[in-house]
Amino acid sequence: MCNLYNLTTNQQAIRDFVRITYDAAGNLEPDLDVYPDRAAPVVRQTAAGRELSRMTWGMPTPPQFLKTPDAPDTGVTNIRNTTSPHWRRWLGPENRCVIPATAFSEYGQIPDPVTRRKPLCWFALDETQPLFVFAGIWTTWHGTRGSNRSPRPGEHRLFGFLTTEPNAVVKPVHPKAMPVILTTPQEIEVWLTADWKDAKALQRPLADGNLVQCRKGV
Repeated sequence: MCNLYNLTTNQQAIRDFVRITYDAAGNLEPDLDVYPDRAAPVVRQTAAGRELSRMTWGMPTPPQFLKTPDAPDTGVTNIRNTTSPHWRRWLGPENRCVIPATAFSEYGQIPDPVTRRKPLCWFALDETQPLFVFAGIWTTWHGTRGSNRSPRPGEHRLFGFLTTEPNAVVKPVHPKAMPVILTTPQEIEVWLTADWKDAKALQRPLADGNLVQCRKGV
């Protein structure tokens, strides 16, 4: 599961690529590492057009997986099973979004013999790490985020992105899944506006030739 991604680009590039109508994100960092339960730029379709804003990474956890009913929720970052009633409620255009990124990471399978830690591997469209977007969903949620030590009660705008089976580039590192990646304005338009019967076709691996393993920040 991808639990860390990077966004290294300028804000105007995001506005142009996703054809933003309204920017409510404030000034974005030029080099942003995004971890679960942290804020990140997200694009959603509104009645007034496409809005760039910040949301917290991690959709509401299904209640049966919380330790206790009142436990703080750290959220679900990656969503695979779109037939689940828990996720199905957010698959309409009003709850779909795209998440700008330039690289994402997965942990390798073989630990380092010295540190005994699994290596962190990075993936991008090519070595120059151009902008792309993840296909995601979002919602407004009332409850407590964070941890017992640092709870954050209140209203939260949350997002997560879809995953699918890995392509041949990701599979040797992470054989279970990879994020759903969109690379063209046409794909973004379908994801943000089309009926689910058409949009669901985008939940597929990126073509093998369109992804490389890279060094972060190159």
